Amino acid sequence: MSTEGTAFHKGEKILLKDASVGIMTHAMHYGTAVFEGIRGNWNSDKKEMVIFRLNEHYERLLRGANILRMNLPYTAEDLSNITVDLVKTNGYQEDVYIRPLAYKSQELVANLKLHELDDDISIIVVPFGAYIDNDKPINCQTSSWRRPEDTMMPTGVKLSGLYTTSILAKTEAVAANFDEAILLNHDGTVSEGSGENLFMIKNGEIITPTETDNCLLGITRDSIISIAENELGIKVKERQIHRSELYLADEVFLTGTAAHVTSVGSLDNRNIGNGQIGKITKSLQELYFSIVIGDEKKSKKENYSSWLTSFKI
Repeated sequence: MSTEGTAFHKGEKILLKDASVGIMTHAMHYGTAVFEGIRGNWNSDKKEMVIFRLNEHYERLLRGANILRMNLPYTAEDLSNITVDLVKTNGYQEDVYIRPLAYKSQELVANLKLHELDDDISIIVVPFGAYIDNDKPINCQTSSWRRPEDTMMPTGVKLSGLYTTSILAKTEAVAANFDEAILLNHDGTVSEGSGENLFMIKNGEIITPTETDNCLLGITRDSIISIAENELGIKVKERQIHRSELYLADEVFLTGTAAHVTSVGSLDNRNIGNGQIGKITKSLQELYFSIVIGDEKKSKKENYSSWLTSFKI
């Protein structure tokens, strides 16, 4: 175990404190980078680290890198293997957050042509507790900031520059004593949270915005759709959602790598349902939390081992 923290940077493992980039690095000036957030969940009973949908995260990162015209010398499998080795080297026996960042690494400013710039990738691993308290519903605010359209910036992948809007929205919400922000599209329909996908439940039906509503193609989102259909027998409908529909929903919840599955108790000071964690949300929370640590006792109809990369520390 590295007591100082180890990163993968410029093609090798080095101490985290020594991993740095120059002040002229293109990505720092222009946001020309793509990243992922990957959860490693510690199973204390088995003394194992369980990384959730590792390969799928790297496949999405490479799609984002392709949009930014990056030529990285790694496949998703290569990056998955590098990550497992890095997590073992760090040796944390607790939940971790894995952050790969592919970026335009050339120290060159005043150049707006992606194809003329060098690329690189760095990966860090840090201990990570609860991003949001999932044991209680959170209070949300509809943000004054709008979700960018895909015609402005690709919204289906995690581009660094895209997240400025999310940061502004989250800051606005927390400063107003809310927990999280919900962003609308320019036409007033619902897109997602500042860092999470959104689901609404009405009359036993689960509904989520479509890909064309400029929401991230979330891996947790995809997982919850599968779990709802496989385990609860509820087919998830993807369609546009109007803001007022959320006020009248029976349940609303958010999903994401950091947020897991988080119930929304109120939006704009209006209770969602009875303001508590709803029955369907609670069932999905319990199923998801058991699956991501490699304990599938609660899941009855499907084997989710293909989603997990498990190993001893």
